[in-house]
Amino acid sequence: MDISGAATGRWLGLVTAVWVQCISGNNYTFSNYSDALKTLMGLTQLQLNNLSVAKDIGKAFGIVAGLASDRLATPIILLIGSLEGLVGYGAQWLVVRQSIRPLPYWQMCIFLCMGGNSTTWMNTAVLVTCIRNFRRNRGPVSGILKGYVGLSTAIFTDICSALFSDDPASFLFLLAVVPAVVCTTAMLFLRESPPEDVEAEDDGTDSQYFGVINAMAVVIAVYLLAFDLTGKHGAVVSRVFAAVLLLLLVAPVAVPIHIALKSICRSGIREKADVEDGGVSELLLTAEAETTEAEDSHSPRAEEAVVEEKIEKGTRRRRPEIGEDHTIVEVVKTVDFWVLFLSFLCGVGTGLAVMNNMGQMGTAMGYTDVSIFVSMLSIWGFFGRIASGTVSEYFIKKHGTPRPIWNAVSQLLMAAGYVVMAIGMPGSLFIGSVVVGLCYGVRLAISVPTASELFGLKYYGLIYNILILNLPLGSFLFSGLLAGILYDAEATKTDGGANTCVGAHCYRMVFVVMAFVCLVGVGLDVLLAHRTKELYRKIYSTKRSKNMKAAVSARH
Repeated sequence: MDISGAATGRWLGLVTAVWVQCISGNNYTFSNYSDALKTLMGLTQLQLNNLSVAKDIGKAFGIVAGLASDRLATPIILLIGSLEGLVGYGAQWLVVRQSIRPLPYWQMCIFLCMGGNSTTWMNTAVLVTCIRNFRRNRGPVSGILKGYVGLSTAIFTDICSALFSDDPASFLFLLAVVPAVVCTTAMLFLRESPPEDVEAEDDGTDSQYFGVINAMAVVIAVYLLAFDLTGKHGAVVSRVFAAVLLLLLVAPVAVPIHIALKSICRSGIREKADVEDGGVSELLLTAEAETTEAEDSHSPRAEEAVVEEKIEKGTRRRRPEIGEDHTIVEVVKTVDFWVLFLSFLCGVGTGLAVMNNMGQMGTAMGYTDVSIFVSMLSIWGFFGRIASGTVSEYFIKKHGTPRPIWNAVSQLLMAAGYVVMAIGMPGSLFIGSVVVGLCYGVRLAISVPTASELFGLKYYGLIYNILILNLPLGSFLFSGLLAGILYDAEATKTDGGANTCVGAHCYRMVFVVMAFVCLVGVGLDVLLAHRTKELYRKIYSTKRSKNMKAAVSARH
């Protein structure tokens, strides 16, 4: 394939991946309709929390998506995810809309599990494909994709608020139908590029394009934030808001269009030069190709490929070092994986407890509408994800700073956020939702490229889905058990068989325990940063060497 055409395809794939991520954060929206389920089904808080755990357990089956990512084409993976979400959220929509009678508890658990699992297929498809397509820019790619996942909750919440007045049934309808439509579009454009096309990517140009997409994402986040903070809006304003939001979401397609137009202009100039120079250009290109081939045969990446080929063909299999491709068996035998796994659990597990219980936390603190807190978690989660991917990549290129150190910083800040929420002073829930959203976003965006840098890209789809087993595990431990049991201990029964609690004391002990857990996570992240510092020094040296060679070539 022509290199310029391949570049256009890669960037068009990234843009469609962004659209998929905009609708694949539906797992974080449970608070928007949990009260409706609690009332219709007459549930206690522990039972409701276990429903949210069932939703997150769906992510445990993401291992299947990880295995499929090495065997099935990206469009097939997207199709499976969209159909599963359509069924899972469609059933919940029928119950909340009261089109059918409330289903038995175990059946609702299955449908929530299906809805939760649907996102693992979507996330696996876009993350694995895009990180392989932009392997030299894993941090920015991870930040962008995970950032838009963070925004998806606010996008769904604000559109529902603008068009349907926060009706939970309408909200579930959006969760069922919109992902299926978007994934169908992505099936047409999201493809994994051949390795030779990926190797030809231009780091300087790519950085500019990443900056453009980041800027567009920030505009969307600020736009959503302004809508949330300006209070109630009339019908006309709300519809205009929704229309402008859709235009902003489409805007990133300008990047591949620009690349395609630039490619066409370059092709025209090249054809004219070929006509003038006759066969000279062909001879020069042939000589250049031979020189490049000779240089590439001695490059670290080429040597690494030769070594990998020999290992595959040879009879012996040495134990890979950190930074090389690991099989899943080799991964789980390393100390670094379990340190990363447990520190990830401390961050995302406690963050999920807040997200799943935000509806009841708001009620306990005297709020009748918690949609603004759900949006704050989402929007600030976006800022955490998109900033941490870019910042961590910058410090690796400039100083060789280990990526896990940023996880340690985020978990320390998250612990402080839980302390503020435990105090229960006026505005503490707003401050806490901002801090927790920000730090949760950092945690997700940093851990994704870290895993690929430590254990390679060959089996990355499966490794990623094993790592996010922390989501159902953390949800069960901190949301299902810790928050559910401690809340029910403080709550009083209502006439319908459910229970309720009002006051800062309802979740105080939950926040204290989660603050302590985050401090444990800080220690684990510092340990991982220390253990991987040599790896990041090598990455820094490699990037610096390539930049110097590129600068020399540019001068000549």
